[in-house]
Amino acid sequence: MTKSSSITTTPTHVGLILDGNRRWAHKHGFPVVEGHRKGYLNLKTITRAAMKHGVRYVSAYVFSSENWQRERQEVRDIMKLLSWALKHEIKELDRDNIRFQVIGSKLKLGAALLRAIHHAEEQTKNNTRGTLLVCLDYSGQQEIVDATKRIAELGFPPEEITPELLSKFLYAPDIPPPDLIIRTSGEQRLSNFMTWESAYSELMFDSKLWPDYTEKDLETALKQYSKRIRRFGS
Repeated sequence: MTKSSSITTTPTHVGLILDGNRRWAHKHGFPVVEGHRKGYLNLKTITRAAMKHGVRYVSAYVFSSENWQRERQEVRDIMKLLSWALKHEIKELDRDNIRFQVIGSKLKLGAALLRAIHHAEEQTKNNTRGTLLVCLDYSGQQEIVDATKRIAELGFPPEEITPELLSKFLYAPDIPPPDLIIRTSGEQRLSNFMTWESAYSELMFDSKLWPDYTEKDLETALKQYSKRIRRFGS
């Protein structure tokens, strides 16, 4: 796929709320883990498609801090899938010159998974084509709390605390806020995704379940984005 001439303005950063994996599995009579596996495969497809269009950053809401409340077996299956992907497929991202990064509290992740994340980040840290940012054990509100705690620990006086300062203490301060956030499965809310960073993001909601979301759907979203006028309050 080449960049379409009808896409006149490409977002630098696209956020993806990957909703509908479980419903996709139930719809097709598969175990829930198969829905998450298909969702993972589709994330690979959509990330590459976005970068072909010139998107520099793709952030994916893979597992929220609230998702720990799901059935224990489902959580175990998701973590196994993540561990497998980090072990067996990070070389593929590296070959594609894509940087891999994980953000989130990470407090409940096991030591083996944390080591795999660190290795994947180190292996791809110098890649320049684009960045895949995986939000894992992530809460947008907790990210703000953690930034605030760090500012307090460093002893900044109240008059020096500004939006610009707080932004420097977010999980990935070097990555710009998402210009466009896409959520699948028909739900129309952000569900604690990038609460601070999404202040001026364009939002699009698609009725398709995430495993069914296609490169063509992404291209349609990018075309719609290019027609929007972003005033940032002015």
